[in-house]
Amino acid sequence: MVEEVQKHSVHTLVFRSLKRTHDMFVADNGKPVPLDEESHKRKMAIKLRNEYGPVLHMPTSKENLKEKGPQNATDSYGHKQYPANQGQEVEYLVTGTHPYPPGPGVALTADTKVQRMPSESAAQSLAVALPSSQARVEGNRTAPGGTEYRHPGASDRSQPTVMNSMVMETGNTKNSALMAKKAPTMPKPQWHPPWKLYRVISGHLGWVRCIAVEPGNQWFVTGSADRTIKIWDLASGKLKLSLTGHISTVRGVIVSTRSPYLFSCGEDKQVKCWDLEYNKVIRHYHGHLSAVYGLDLHPTIDVLVTCSRDSTARIWDVRTKASVHTLSGHTNAVATVRCQAAEPQIITGSHDTTIRLWDLVAGKTRVTLTNHKKSVRAVVLHPRHYTFASGSPDNIKQWKFPDGSFIQNLSGHNAIINTLTVNSDGVLVSGADNGTMHLWDWRTGYNFQRVHAAVQPGSLDSESGIFACAFDQSESRLLTAEADKTIKVYREDDTTEETHPVSWKPEIIKRKRF
Repeated sequence: MVEEVQKHSVHTLVFRSLKRTHDMFVADNGKPVPLDEESHKRKMAIKLRNEYGPVLHMPTSKENLKEKGPQNATDSYGHKQYPANQGQEVEYLVTGTHPYPPGPGVALTADTKVQRMPSESAAQSLAVALPSSQARVEGNRTAPGGTEYRHPGASDRSQPTVMNSMVMETGNTKNSALMAKKAPTMPKPQWHPPWKLYRVISGHLGWVRCIAVEPGNQWFVTGSADRTIKIWDLASGKLKLSLTGHISTVRGVIVSTRSPYLFSCGEDKQVKCWDLEYNKVIRHYHGHLSAVYGLDLHPTIDVLVTCSRDSTARIWDVRTKASVHTLSGHTNAVATVRCQAAEPQIITGSHDTTIRLWDLVAGKTRVTLTNHKKSVRAVVLHPRHYTFASGSPDNIKQWKFPDGSFIQNLSGHNAIINTLTVNSDGVLVSGADNGTMHLWDWRTGYNFQRVHAAVQPGSLDSESGIFACAFDQSESRLLTAEADKTIKVYREDDTTEETHPVSWKPEIIKRKRF
């Protein structure tokens, strides 16, 4: 009996039994013998109890039993279902052998443990819960090997239905998990005209380490390893003035927008204030214990900020020469510093690979950004957006103020990045130690141009390096300070839109958190 039930559906056996029983009451001439209805039902019930009682406990749909009753219940193939006890309504539930819910995100409750339509693979691990009226047939249900019968109605054909029902049971959580998510794509970058070299200015006798353009856009100033500061006419490129006073490399220069002063700093630990009406030093700012690598002026108050190899940045009162704050926290040389009117008012980048955003009033760190893996030698603030960028040999990163939220990486300039500058059109320029200069679209991070200018005649190829760069006040010219002792001037070529299209494809962005 066990082997027969495993091969055939219980409902099929019942159907065949009914046909055989019906044939017993058919006469030889093929016409049925008239029987009263009560006698026919009684004989049918006796036949079913005697021969098929042990298999009538097999589970049927709980909903079908409730709706149609025990006499009219049918299976998925249209065969009738007959309970063992006619006088009772028997309900069956198939429950799992483990307390796991049917899908992700479904709370583990008494209802979610029930699987109403298990697949064949799932039915192999299910146990049948017996009602009390069927406890007596438990011994007949178990095969000699100790295994229980599988649900005979479950087959591979029913699996799509099971999957659909599972999705319906788990609700929106399952549906949302199955929805395909679109990979982020880079937006199309704005077209920028390419920049071309049109002038090379020579005159320094050493590396040109820093550069700044005066607010009136008439001249610019450079500092060099030859210990001099030179002022050049921006239109003609001719030398106007040389200032001497530093006894070592000049590492930083800046022209004040609030007064006719020029500030400089160098590897001789000195910070000087030059009066451009007399071309003389009028103030010294003493305090740094090692080479001073950079400086910046606050845009709205008379405050000067310098950074040094002594791992500190210092805030100076321009008029009184007093050291207002010493910004301590970096563990290696501070290579760059920038000021802005909005909070945080001071940003520093260091060889300890970190960027710090400072509270100017308290003189303490607001935020420390540790995303870079190598020295941060350059930081630039966007002139219009509340964002900034930092340059390191690993990559260029963009950040959002005030908390330094990470925006995106600009990867591809695989060199030691010494300088960054950006204009209001969203052209970001990065200059590197190997003489390469990359130009980027600020919004999308698209690298639209790469430049590697030749060194001036008489210089070694190894002297190709960019230490500083800056746009003029009209943002139509780009000036670079280089290791071949020259200043190179670039300008936009507006006639090349057709010959220099944006070679952009909507590639999938490979997001990196750090």
